Amino acid sequence: MSTTITDSPLFTYALRRADDALILGHRLSEWCGHAPMLEEDMALSNIALDLIGQARELYSYAGAVEGKGRGEDQLAYLREERDYRNLLLVEQPNGDFARTLARQFYYSAFADPYWRAMMRSSDPTLAAIAAKSEKESAYHLRHASEWMIRLGDGTPESHRRAQDAVDALWAFAGELFDADAGEQRLIEAGVAIDPASLRDIWQSTISSVLSEATLTLPTGTWVQRGGRSGRHSEHLGRLLTELQYMQRTYPGQTW
Repeated sequence: MSTTITDSPLFTYALRRADDALILGHRLSEWCGHAPMLEEDMALSNIALDLIGQARELYSYAGAVEGKGRGEDQLAYLREERDYRNLLLVEQPNGDFARTLARQFYYSAFADPYWRAMMRSSDPTLAAIAAKSEKESAYHLRHASEWMIRLGDGTPESHRRAQDAVDALWAFAGELFDADAGEQRLIEAGVAIDPASLRDIWQSTISSVLSEATLTLPTGTWVQRGGRSGRHSEHLGRLLTELQYMQRTYPGQTW
């Protein structure tokens, strides 16, 4: 079933944030039973659950805004790849442990100030979602930051892997700060926060943590875009094959 992105900026806005949370949550869930230690297995699983909880609330709100009777299951499981609007960053494969933590670090360094700012949204539902999500994202950022420092300032091998991960994912980070014309209208109305206004705090967080981790901050300016408009990497289709399997095999199942 294909989802038509309507002319409602609010529907699209909620859908994008829900897709970010769902796809990243699924990526982290892939570590369940495979993390390098039991405590980290539990930590990554709990972060995944936090993100999927955010996705559920955002999908439910998007469905209500759309007004076509579709709920969280239909929006999460019954769309084609090109209908997803998540950031390219969150769909990137887990790779090794350093790659997973670098991806989480880039995302969380944005999500934490984003949700804090969104608590001031003029939309009461988004403000309520933000108030809950900010508490979770603060922990997510602390967890990822501590691991980046631990890996970067660890052994020569962990340092090399951490630096490789930071460099490889850098080009995907710029998409965090994009906003199209529809989102700009929500920003002007006080519903949304201008993501570009968070670039300085994101940059400061990234720089501070990487410095403590003895890692080099990438300097490239090229940005890989496409996710927000439905143009994805080859990785999302494979992820959706697994994510949507149960719903498509046994239609009508609910969370």
